[in-house]
Amino acid sequence: MTESRNPITVFIADDQAMVRQGFGALLAAQTDISVLGDAPDGRVAVAEVARLRPDVVLMDVRMPEMNGLDAARLILSDTREPRSRVLMLTTFDLDDYVYEALGMGASGFLLKDAPVEELVRAVRVVAQGEALLAPTVTRRLIADVTRRRQPRRGRDHALDVLTPREVEVLELIAHGLSNTEIAERLFVAEQTVKTHVGKVLGKLHLRDRAQAVVIAYESGLVTPR
Repeated sequence: MTESRNPITVFIADDQAMVRQGFGALLAAQTDISVLGDAPDGRVAVAEVARLRPDVVLMDVRMPEMNGLDAARLILSDTREPRSRVLMLTTFDLDDYVYEALGMGASGFLLKDAPVEELVRAVRVVAQGEALLAPTVTRRLIADVTRRRQPRRGRDHALDVLTPREVEVLELIAHGLSNTEIAERLFVAEQTVKTHVGKVLGKLHLRDRAQAVVIAYESGLVTPR
């Protein structure tokens, strides 16, 4: 007897009806994804997400009533279970708002013109608790904003709680390596890397890998190129 798995539940917040309908139809066509609803502005989105408790919220950055950043902040500050994860939607690949969203705990961002396959993959990755950091544009976003904000010189003392190996793992995360790639680079088992990643997130009080990348740049551990 095969074990049935609950579908990934998704909520879409965007002020453009065509985007909501288009993304909704694409995602609803997947057998493992269920679209619970949508909202035309941030205020409605916050209320509906609190009521529906979706696994993943696709959140447009710029919306009326309440922008996506403020809406994401409220959603991510809700500690009730199950907690929703937020994936920011934007037309611009370099956006200060998205950078701030990553810092507050959003699981990544996606360009609105991304291919269908990337949209579906993004929802699945975020639903599994991972950050959507694979696209080079995400790391470029963080590096670009950090460069313009002139981060501190030298290492931040906040990283002193990490062991040398954990610092090494954090640096590799910031460069966009997956657990498998980090394991290959360090010649250790992937489970060992997962343990290190968990300790990095725990010691630095981070929600996920997206926040880890942000702190790696802001602390001066990784220098924007």
